[in-house]
Amino acid sequence: MSKKLFSGHTLRQIRSDFGLSQVEFARKIGLSTAYVNQIENNNRPVTASVLLTINRIFGVDLSAFEKNDLDRVVQDLQEIFADSQFHSASVGRQEIHEVVTRAPGVTKAIMDLYSALRTYHDREAIEDDLAQQSGADDEGPAPRKSAYDEVRDYFHYMDNYVDSIDRAAEKLAHEIGLNRGQSNFDALTVWLGERFGLTVTEFPDYEGTLIRQDDYTRKIQLYRAIPHSTKNFLLGSVIAELCVRDLISEEVERARFKTHSAESIARLALRNYFSGALLLPYDAFLKTASQCRHDIQLLSNRMDASIETICHRLSTLQRPGSMGLPFYFVKIDRAGNVVKRHSATRFQFARFGGSCPRWNVHQAFEQNSNKFTSQVAQMPDGVRYLCVATSITKHQPDYRSGERRYALGIGCEVKYADEVVYADGLAVEEIASPEPIGVNCRICPRDNCDQRAFPAIDKEPFIDSGQRGIVPYQVKAFD
Repeated sequence: MSKKLFSGHTLRQIRSDFGLSQVEFARKIGLSTAYVNQIENNNRPVTASVLLTINRIFGVDLSAFEKNDLDRVVQDLQEIFADSQFHSASVGRQEIHEVVTRAPGVTKAIMDLYSALRTYHDREAIEDDLAQQSGADDEGPAPRKSAYDEVRDYFHYMDNYVDSIDRAAEKLAHEIGLNRGQSNFDALTVWLGERFGLTVTEFPDYEGTLIRQDDYTRKIQLYRAIPHSTKNFLLGSVIAELCVRDLISEEVERARFKTHSAESIARLALRNYFSGALLLPYDAFLKTASQCRHDIQLLSNRMDASIETICHRLSTLQRPGSMGLPFYFVKIDRAGNVVKRHSATRFQFARFGGSCPRWNVHQAFEQNSNKFTSQVAQMPDGVRYLCVATSITKHQPDYRSGERRYALGIGCEVKYADEVVYADGLAVEEIASPEPIGVNCRICPRDNCDQRAFPAIDKEPFIDSGQRGIVPYQVKAFD
């Protein structure tokens, strides 16, 4: 028997997007207002006939009803309510699910409030340390959500796919003639000269910048020593500013960022998004990735793009009606800081704190650069993932420059493993004991994990003087 589809949050969002009341929406699709109300509150499933009617009248792609946004927000809220230092209530998953589906505005407000509390709490701890060192006592400005976090959340809840930017990049890639025999670098430089009268040259010595643009002389200068794939990406970002500046402004305005810093970061991120989509146009990349069974090294060589750009692009293939495999993608530095995180899957990244030490992305630093490792892992919700990890080393301009090395992680649910070359030889379906990983220690329910850094924040640690294991404490739930 097929699983019933309860997707009231999606129906409500569609109605809101078109500015319709429940009465108006019900009239348009030929249902009673009471029936629509029951669907929106998940008291009734969405039937096939209703889906087809919505598609016919509003032109909404049916794949919108299959997205994982609801599970993603529920997980985020679970992480928030697990932090008992800010409240004493016990909030279960079912209650959280009710809040998310029935009151999305309240949900967003809770997330914003928690982010502000965490920011204030962290800043207060830092200021206490500084005060002890200097004797200063400065309250400073009120805390606010990090601009980077604002932009991360924007892409997170967009499934890392921006349709208008992606389609514009694909159209321009065909116009320029990328990936058609000559190198992309040659094609880009010739087109920039013919279309905008810009000359692309190179400079030999690193002076703190990779690219310089002089509008007066109509010249773009690139640092000679960086790889061609990086030069292509930088030129793509310049082309974004020249060709889709208005589109980017529309997206930024629609996102309603709270700070000018977030807006400027989002503009750069969208220019970079355009660049990746220009060099790897959607339909062509989707087809090639499928043919190559998502072999990242092969795609990098065939399409003249870096390993990181390929991984990032694989996580963006969420175009309605033409979706690729749903991948997560993460980039981590050697200190464990998450530089990038995107997920088109149910895989959850920690919004606060570190990540799980059992996850193979952390082991990538122990391997040579560009060596890929695979792992079958299971999250606490029971979902299994094929996790692929590698490390990359960025160009080092001279002896005095520190090596910049990052770990990249990319993965999908194991049900797609046959379509991914990195699953070969793993016998994915036969693995009885996949690696048990979690979001992070602070909310992970696996009390018996021998790699715990500290107890989960909803558990109380206690010491049994008569015995000791690898982890020196035991835990119990707070009363």
